[in-house]
Amino acid sequence: MAFLFGLQDTLLDFFEKGGGVVVFISFLIIFMWSFILERFWYFKYIHEDVEKDIQNAWQETSDHKSWSGHQIRAMLISKANVKIKSNLEYIRVAIVLAPLLGLLGTILGMIEVFHILAVTGGGDAKAMAGGVAKSTIPAMAGLMAAIPATFASRILEEKAKKQSDLLQEHLTFE
Repeated sequence: MAFLFGLQDTLLDFFEKGGGVVVFISFLIIFMWSFILERFWYFKYIHEDVEKDIQNAWQETSDHKSWSGHQIRAMLISKANVKIKSNLEYIRVAIVLAPLLGLLGTILGMIEVFHILAVTGGGDAKAMAGGVAKSTIPAMAGLMAAIPATFASRILEEKAKKQSDLLQEHLTFE
């Protein structure tokens, strides 16, 4: 139990030293990983049923070789691709935003350092150190959010492409 209190103190200290931008980065991390986990859940538990439904709808189509059959196939693939690629764009945007928010925190922290330099003439090293911490912690938080999410996003994008390609192969014209 003491570990949890120590962790809570560490997190509160991290948020306090990092400034308000770290709070925004934290919300972005929650948002981003919610979508990442949702996509992994989709591919593990839901996609197979979606693919079966699409294949059944294609099998119920009587004329596969006509122009209308080609259009029905394209529509079915498009509907599946919407489900397959759902939320991937939000994940990519969050990955880009995380380091940018970290950079914003860096800039705000440096502004604080320069303000302290202007007010104290450079004599208050402790106050300047707080500003430097405030400028580096958000950058670190943004990068720590973006780097693992980039790998997860890449895995999900490859999975989406593979599933889309497989679906196109399964919907044959006979």
